[in-house]
Amino acid sequence: MTMQPSALLEAALYVRDLDEAERFYGGTLGLKRIAKAEGRHVFFQCGSCVVLLFNAEATKTPPEPGANLPVPPHGAHGEGHLCFAATGEEIARWRAHLENAGIAIEADFEWPNGGRSIYFRDPSGNSLEFAEPRIWGLTSRN
Repeated sequence: MTMQPSALLEAALYVRDLDEAERFYGGTLGLKRIAKAEGRHVFFQCGSCVVLLFNAEATKTPPEPGANLPVPPHGAHGEGHLCFAATGEEIARWRAHLENAGIAIEADFEWPNGGRSIYFRDPSGNSLEFAEPRIWGLTSRN
């Protein structure tokens, strides 16, 4: 029997300014903050997934010996990408909401196989997208 993960539980992005990221993801995108460690990270719930936002420099430091949470060091350089699932109607509303908040839409298009996407940036330059799951041949319940 082949093993296969059933779903994505969390996705991480690395940000320059945690306070600015918290305002953007919590305020502009309306995600619910579920954890925060000053100077290190802020985590948000997004449906059944968690969006982890890290200060990249802080996550390079290994945990102290005997730490309660012995998470290995990690990090990334450059802009990352996350895509949020949305219906076509929701994408239209998100576009208006983002534009009203002064956030530029970098791209808005229909994919050749069907489905719409819009792309924009968070304050750290990460590429964010709202897309219909059907761009990958998925339904919203897959």
